[in-house]
Amino acid sequence: MNTVTPHLVCEGAADALEFYKKAFNAVETMRMPGPGGRLMHAAMTIGDSNVMLADDFPEYGGLGPKALKGSPVTLHLNVPDVDASFKQAIDAGATVRMEPADMFWGDRYSQVTDPFGHHWSIATHIKDMTPEEMMEAMKQQMPSGQ
Repeated sequence: MNTVTPHLVCEGAADALEFYKKAFNAVETMRMPGPGGRLMHAAMTIGDSNVMLADDFPEYGGLGPKALKGSPVTLHLNVPDVDASFKQAIDAGATVRMEPADMFWGDRYSQVTDPFGHHWSIATHIKDMTPEEMMEAMKQQMPSGQ
């Protein structure tokens, strides 16, 4: 395990595992069935990172984004080719939040929402920039008044 490991709650965690395999090339590393056919716990790797997940268990306070009507959290993926990874996620069933675009901080960046309500940003670093260069680029990229 890394120092911080996301633990996702999903309505339909077994289906979520299959989606993450198709969308993000996840590799399932563990699955523990629970009561009523729900998934008590599972683990996967995406790239070099571990991610845990489980089904909703409202009787124990375990609610996913669908039950909570959204999520304030975005999981970030660094990938070699943001455009190809974005397309792969969309083809697997994710919805577009933000098409890939070159951003003022030096990444080509996009966002999707998976079918289980979790938000993902997908990015490829394309240019090293100083903080001063980022501030100047932000002023040029952001509309006035924001």
